[in-house]
Amino acid sequence: MKRMVRVMVSAAVIALAASGVMAQSKIDEQRMDRDIEVAENVLGTIIKQQFEKRAFFPIEIEGNYMTGYGVTFRIPYEVLGSSWFFGAPQEPSGLTVLDGMNGSFSFTFDSDLEAPEAMQDLEIMQLDRANSREDQERAQEETERSKTRVVIRNGSKVTENVTGPEYKSKSKTASTRYNKDSVRNSYTNKIIEASKNFLADYGDLITQLPSNEKITITNRGEGERIWYNAFVNSSSSPSYVSVEALKGDILLYRQGKLTHDQLFAKMKVINSVMEDELQPDLELLSSIISRLYRPDLSSTYFTQENIYYERLKDYGVIYYMQVYSSNPGAYGNHIMPTLRLENVDPATRDKKVKELYPAFEKDIRENILDYGRTLKSLGEEELLIFNIKLTRCTECDIPSSLELSVKESVLKDFNAGKLTKEAALAKIVVKKGANQ
Repeated sequence: MKRMVRVMVSAAVIALAASGVMAQSKIDEQRMDRDIEVAENVLGTIIKQQFEKRAFFPIEIEGNYMTGYGVTFRIPYEVLGSSWFFGAPQEPSGLTVLDGMNGSFSFTFDSDLEAPEAMQDLEIMQLDRANSREDQERAQEETERSKTRVVIRNGSKVTENVTGPEYKSKSKTASTRYNKDSVRNSYTNKIIEASKNFLADYGDLITQLPSNEKITITNRGEGERIWYNAFVNSSSSPSYVSVEALKGDILLYRQGKLTHDQLFAKMKVINSVMEDELQPDLELLSSIISRLYRPDLSSTYFTQENIYYERLKDYGVIYYMQVYSSNPGAYGNHIMPTLRLENVDPATRDKKVKELYPAFEKDIRENILDYGRTLKSLGEEELLIFNIKLTRCTECDIPSSLELSVKESVLKDFNAGKLTKEAALAKIVVKKGANQ
C-alpha cells in the first residue's frame, strides 16, 4: 500500500514538473515581439557603425519568429545594392556618392594605384560638406592637368591644351574609373561582419528563443525573388547573404564556454552570387514540376504559372512556386479544379483546403526526391530548395509558406540505391511559415 502511495505521489510530482516545463516553454508573443523590435534597432545601429554612418540613412530591418525554427532578420536588399550608396553619375563612367544632403559629386581616378586609397576615402566620407568641396577642387585640378600635355616645338618645351576627340580618347585610356561593383563587395563584407558581431554580442536579447533554434540575418525576402531588377547597370551578379547562429552557441559564448573565434567558426555564413548561365538540367526540373502541378495532373494544390529558379554559386538552386486551391466561381462560390468540383461555397472550400494540405506536403516532398535526382550540375554539398507560397485560406491553420531543402548528395545516394526512399525523405529539411 505504501509503495503504491509513493508511486502515485511520484507520478504527481513528475506531472507537475512537466506542466511547469510546458508553461516555461510557452512563448509570450508580446514579449517576443518586443525583443525582436529591440533587436531590429540594435542590428540597424551596428550596421550604421560598421559603415561609420549615424543619421546618414535609415535601415528598415524586419524580424519574425517561426516556432521550431527561430528568428529571421531580413535586411532590405538595397543595403547591399547600388541604389543605397550610389546615385546617377554626373558623367557616364563617373562614380557618384550621395552625402545625405542636396547635391552630389563624382570622382575620376587617374591610375590603378589610386583605387585602394579611393576605397578608403569612400568608406570614411560621410560626406562632410567642407571635405566634399576640397575633394571637388582637387578632382577639378586633376581633370585640368589631364587636359594638358607637354610637347617639344622648335627645340623648346611647350604646354598646350588637348581638346576634341584626342582628349576624349586620352580620358578613356588613361583614367581608371573605380568600379562600384568592387565597392558593393566591400559593403557586403561589412554587412557580414556587422551581422556576426550582432549575433555574438546581442543574440541573447531574444530571451525566449530556445537553445536549439536559430537566429538568421539575411538579405533574402521571404518566399519571393529578391534579385529582380537588382543591379540593372551592374557588371556583376547580385549577392545573396545569410549569417546564422544557434541560440545555444550564443549562450555558451556568453557563459565563457566558447571563445569569440569558436563562436564565429560555428556560425553558418553564405555569401553567394546568382549565376545567369543557362543550365539544361535546372530548366528541365522546372518544366517537370510545373507540369506536375497543373490542374489536370495535380490532385491537391495547383500552379498557374511556370516555376522559376535562381542558381547560387557554391550554394545550390532555389525554385519558387505559388500554388492555389481554387478559382473564383459564380455568386461568391469557388471552382476547385484538382477535385473536379464547381459551385463550392466558401466554408466547404476552406475545409477542403485544410484537408488537402498534408497530402500536398507529402506529394511535393516525394516529387522533389523522385525528379530532383535528375540534376547533374549541383555539387554534392549544394542544396536543392523549393520555396513555396501556399494558397490563401484565412484561419485554415495551414502555413503561409513552405520551404523544402535537400543536399545533392542525398539525391545522388537515393538515385544510386544507397538510401531507401524513407531514409531520403527523412533528410529533406522542412521549414514552415507562420500559420494563416
